[in-house]
Amino acid sequence: MPNLTQQRPSPPSRRLRLLRHARRAAVAPLVVALLALGATWVATPGVADTRDRVDARLAAYAGTPLGEEIPPRIAAALLATEDSHFADHVGIDWRGALRAPLGLVSGTDRGGSTLHQQLARVVYEDGATDPLAKARAVVLALKIDRAWSNQDILRMYLDAAYFGHGFYGVGAAAEGYFGLSPAELDWAQATVLVGLVQAPSAYDPLVHPELAKARQAHVLDRLVDVGTLERADADRIAAASWRLAG
Repeated sequence: MPNLTQQRPSPPSRRLRLLRHARRAAVAPLVVALLALGATWVATPGVADTRDRVDARLAAYAGTPLGEEIPPRIAAALLATEDSHFADHVGIDWRGALRAPLGLVSGTDRGGSTLHQQLARVVYEDGATDPLAKARAVVLALKIDRAWSNQDILRMYLDAAYFGHGFYGVGAAAEGYFGLSPAELDWAQATVLVGLVQAPSAYDPLVHPELAKARQAHVLDRLVDVGTLERADADRIAAASWRLAG
């Protein structure tokens, strides 16, 4: 016969109920994000044709593709400035994304975008930066990371990027601004050129040399921050002539 005097279990405390609600509130957005990621993954195209798309872009704008060797100064300056965790993320750098939480909805902020995302926006989204295009670029960036090597991605980015004055790809830009091949650029020229990818018109060294110099200073600061250059070397480079063509 049951013991009628046995104490019934007490209801969960208020603190425990609050913890449960907090956990559910934290998990719900993650579930929604994962479902959205899965849906966008299915809706976006494969990326086996990324190189073909880059080549078509170069052909359309009379650009010259890079050879097998990526100029080390250009690579170092680009990665330091645009994607310093390029070697160890999977197409998305969550550290950068957290530093720019409004980037996905502003439509203008490039903060937190990896080279993978920027490449995806250029060749798959025609440069669009609206929220939906940015969301698709995130998924495409993950696909690009799975399908291509880091060297391939870096080379495709440099070939696809616009550097102003009608120069598409780093080959055309190096020739157009300096009359040299990308491999022939010195540190001063390479850091000016890399500074252009963020805003080619604003930092145009032919039209806005002071703004271009300020942007170059930022690129040099980043190279110092990541340990590629010593401060004294960066200061010496900042004072060097660009020797612009024409």
